[in-house]
Amino acid sequence: MINARPAAPAIGAWGQCRAEPVTLLGMKNVRLILPLIAALVAVGMAVRYGNGQAAPTSRSPVASPQLVILDTDIGDDIDDAFALALALRSPELKILGVTTAFGNTELRARLVSRYLSAVGRSDIPVTAGVETKTDNVLTQAAYALRTPALVHPDGVNFLLSQIRQHPGEITLIAIGPLFNVQAAIERDPATFRKLKRVVMMGGSINRGYDGRNGEHRPPDAEWNISRDPAGAKALFAAGVPIFMMPLDSTQIRLETAKREAIFAHGSPLTDQLTLLYHQWRELNPGHATTPTLFDPVAVTYAIRPDLCPASPMRIEVDDKGFTRSVPGVPNAQVCLQSDEKGFLKFMLSRVTGE
Repeated sequence: MINARPAAPAIGAWGQCRAEPVTLLGMKNVRLILPLIAALVAVGMAVRYGNGQAAPTSRSPVASPQLVILDTDIGDDIDDAFALALALRSPELKILGVTTAFGNTELRARLVSRYLSAVGRSDIPVTAGVETKTDNVLTQAAYALRTPALVHPDGVNFLLSQIRQHPGEITLIAIGPLFNVQAAIERDPATFRKLKRVVMMGGSINRGYDGRNGEHRPPDAEWNISRDPAGAKALFAAGVPIFMMPLDSTQIRLETAKREAIFAHGSPLTDQLTLLYHQWRELNPGHATTPTLFDPVAVTYAIRPDLCPASPMRIEVDDKGFTRSVPGVPNAQVCLQSDEKGFLKFMLSRVTGE
C-alpha cells in the first residue's frame, strides 16, 4: 500500500489556507489593482511637478550649436551690421570669432569691438584681416573711432588656427570681399579644406543689381566678387562645400515700417543698429534710405536653409568678377530665389526678440 502524502495546506487570501482564491486574485483582482496603482502614481507625479508640467523623461539629444566664423567688411554698407545682429541672436550658432575684410580692416575691427562690447559679447574674439587699398567710404568710421585704438590679431592666422582646432566643424560665413579667404588658401590650403563649409554672399547669376524702382536688371559683377576676383577663383577651386547667396536671392529691402519697429525696440542690440544706420544714411548722399539686406540672407541660410533652397551648379568667375553657371561638375550650391516674407519675419523676430 502506498502511503499517501498529506495534502499541503492551501494559502488563501491574506495568508489563509485555501488554494483557489490565490488563482482568482492573480487572474481577476490584479487586473483591477494595476490601473489603480498607475492612477495613484500619476496623481503623485502631478502633485510633485505641478499642473501643466510634464514629469521628467529620459534625456533627449540636444543639437549642439554650429561653430561659425563671420568674415565681414562691416562699416561700408549697413547690411553687415544687421547680419552680425542676426548671428548674435541665433542660439543655433556659436560664434568663434569675427574677422574683418577689405580696406582698413583694423578700423573695421574697432567697430566690431565696440558693437560687441555694447551688447555684452566682448567674449567673442575680433581679428583684423588683410588690409587693402580702397577709396570706398567707410560710412560708419565715426562709430569705430569712438572705441580705444587696439591692435587686433591677424584674422587669417585666427581663421586657420580655429580650423585646426575644430577640423570639419566650422562654417565660415563670408559676407565681404574674399581677401582673407584667398590669403588663408595661399598660406595653408590643406587646413582650409578642413572647413565644414563656406556660406557666402556674393555673385550674380541671372539677376544683377535692381534699378531704383526695383526693376530687375541683367547680371552684374557683384561687389564682393569684383573687389577680389582672384579670391573668388581660389575659393571655388579649393575643394570645400560652398553655399552661395547671389544677388538673385539677397535683394530684400527693409522697408520703413519694419525698420522703425527695430529702431524703436530699444535694446542694446537695436540701439547699435540705429546708430550705425544713421551714420550710413548720412554719408551716402543720393543713396536710398531703405537698406537692402544682402548679407543677413547668408546668415539665415546657415540656420534656416529652407528659406533659400539651393541647387548644385558649376560656377566660373572671370577677371572682372562676373560669376556664371557653366556646364560641368558642380562646385557650389546656389540659391536663386529666397522666401522674402519668411526671411523678414525670421530676422525681425530674432533681432527684436528678448
